[in-house]
Amino acid sequence: MSNPFNPSFQRHHGIDSRLTTGRRSTVRSNRRTALRARSRGESNVARVYMPPETWHEPRSEEAKRTDYRLIVEPAGPGFRHVVTADEVRTRLAMLPPSFVRDLEVVQLSRMTRKKRTMPLYGMQWGRALYLYPIEESLVEDYPGPPTPAQLTEARMYGGSWRPASGRRWQLIWTEAAAKDFYLNNILIHELGHLLDTRNTRTVERERYAEWFAVEYGYRPTQTARQAKRRELASAAYRE
Repeated sequence: MSNPFNPSFQRHHGIDSRLTTGRRSTVRSNRRTALRARSRGESNVARVYMPPETWHEPRSEEAKRTDYRLIVEPAGPGFRHVVTADEVRTRLAMLPPSFVRDLEVVQLSRMTRKKRTMPLYGMQWGRALYLYPIEESLVEDYPGPPTPAQLTEARMYGGSWRPASGRRWQLIWTEAAAKDFYLNNILIHELGHLLDTRNTRTVERERYAEWFAVEYGYRPTQTARQAKRRELASAAYRE
């Protein structure tokens, strides 16, 4: 395990800071205190601290001719991976082959005590994508109310917000909604970061990854998503 955001580590490994951007919280700085408001988009090089993560050394040109690797770590106590390695591979296979040509690793990472202090849904680092587990209950606790962008994003994929005690709010997922969110948003967003070799500013890189996730994640699956919601609504009406 190494800290990817240590400047000396980046220099030693020749890491371009443009390749170390994490998954966004819709261009906002939504830090968690004791609660788990996941941040998903600030540039990692701007973070004061980021818990250690496994660095995967880039492969040689000869080795790149093989497919990317999928690594699954235990989610950790109280957490779960909402997607499987097979589901990730199936989703990526729906994209043009050129999109995954430079992808070398997709890792379903473990949630640790340190990572809970600044949790992520996903991260792109070098030629690897990391997807992080979610609470086993599929209920996320936030220290305050959602922003309009958070409300919109959750609604797009079937998540729902509700007030909890005090100022706290909760983001609630169903199994299907969480899977949709990870496969058609988080995964595709992080891949967008990997493919973005033009932009250097954090805001521009986030804007591109957001566009990429909508264009290649949300829109192509919208018909199936709407059909599923109609099916669920019909079933609820019959009951």
